[in-house]
Amino acid sequence: MPLFKHPMRRFRRRVAKPMTTIDPTGGPTSKALSNELDRLVRTIPDPHSKKLFHAEMQTFLDLHTRYLLEKAKGEVLDWQKVCAPAAEQIIPYEHLPNTGTLAMKKLAVLKVNGGLGSTMGLAGAKSALEVQNDLTFLDLIVQQVEHLNTSERVEVPLLLMTSFNTEEDTLRIVKKYANRNVKITTFNQSRYPRLLKDSLVPFARSVQDGKAAWYPPGHGDVYNALHRSGVLKRLLSEGKEYLFISNSDNLGAVVDPRILEHMVETQSEFLMEVTNKTKVDIKGGTLIDYDGTMRLLELAQVPEENSEEFNSVRRFKIFNTNNLWINLIALNRVMEKGGMELEIISNSKTLDDGRSIVQLETAAGSAIKHFVNAHGINVPRARFLPVKNCSDLLLVKSDIFILDRGRLVINESRMFGTMPVIKLGGHFKNIQQFQKRFKQIPRILELDHLTVTGDVYFGRNVTLRGTVIIVANEGQRIDIPDGCILENRLVSGNLNMIEL
Repeated sequence: MPLFKHPMRRFRRRVAKPMTTIDPTGGPTSKALSNELDRLVRTIPDPHSKKLFHAEMQTFLDLHTRYLLEKAKGEVLDWQKVCAPAAEQIIPYEHLPNTGTLAMKKLAVLKVNGGLGSTMGLAGAKSALEVQNDLTFLDLIVQQVEHLNTSERVEVPLLLMTSFNTEEDTLRIVKKYANRNVKITTFNQSRYPRLLKDSLVPFARSVQDGKAAWYPPGHGDVYNALHRSGVLKRLLSEGKEYLFISNSDNLGAVVDPRILEHMVETQSEFLMEVTNKTKVDIKGGTLIDYDGTMRLLELAQVPEENSEEFNSVRRFKIFNTNNLWINLIALNRVMEKGGMELEIISNSKTLDDGRSIVQLETAAGSAIKHFVNAHGINVPRARFLPVKNCSDLLLVKSDIFILDRGRLVINESRMFGTMPVIKLGGHFKNIQQFQKRFKQIPRILELDHLTVTGDVYFGRNVTLRGTVIIVANEGQRIDIPDGCILENRLVSGNLNMIEL
């Protein structure tokens, strides 16, 4: 698949200077990589596409060089300098102003939309998955921004950062909104070559190689992509000063005027929404004070001997929702001065053919250290509603939520303030199996906990209340019949039911 499928009608990327080879380790790795990247550039016949790809590979070479330099120096996190943030560095949402804001007309909304949802067995964009009423994540996002524009009488544009994996699905869905009250812009994030783990050089032979040879380098690439594409300059020329960034699969991430007004009043250049940790969030990145500087700390950066302490909710009580608010003038200042050095996350994977590869990625939240008066906002859990697996999908598709102009709102009939814990086993991991095993999404308005393991199928009009555990042992199949009501039940074997 060509890298620049729509070079003329999308935003053109700036052309960088020719690649330079820097070898901080004294070994041949950087030179070998530079040679491989030059070879890949030469496989592009179109001069314009070649220049764009060359600029992208220069950014990748810079990232790779910095990775080798840090590796050679043996730089590791000094755990003694890691402290929980001070009280003034994390502002409770309840303390924010509630007087409205005049800054809405200066706002733009960006959704990170490069994810495939491969953990759910999806081959296309996760945001193209239907949530409720035959509406996809993207449909709901567009409805949210359209309602904002109509109700506030503003023109907040919607930006969608796609990847080579999700561009086609995204364009297919958003084209039907061409005549609606929301201006939609799509732009691609970078496409970097995967590296063989033993040599740290690409295995791609051409830019035409299949998707297995390439990867989108994480949401930390959003700043480079905005700057390189020209989208950042265009937003500033249109009078936009603030940008709200969130993941497209987080349906709780809607524009909040209280947070925007707080950003204006405090003259903060960067805000990160955090929320309180629960047992299921222990591996999430958290804000820390590191030697007097606010930083985002991810599990991959934590020394192995300190991982248990990192996962503890006693010391690190909050985690990053990846809902970020950024001053665009400040972002442009940082990018024009040479950009950011975001912490590198080395992500090892094994491909289907058995090859071990490495992906160098960055996280958007780690940019917090580059901005003035940056801090966290401890927001309600309702602003963090991601769909990372089929258990999450069951929740957002259920009767616990109702749709209100693109927003998922908690059903008033839900008596509990917390969400139920849902754990679906391996038989439900794949989206096709999920859809096959639920004839209809059960009613779970009064559910506290659901665990399902084994070969289980649900009929229509099933109601689950309290704690429900369903276990089908190997070689067994359990069919929950139509109209069944399970309340505080353990179901096992051949529909043996035990009251809990």
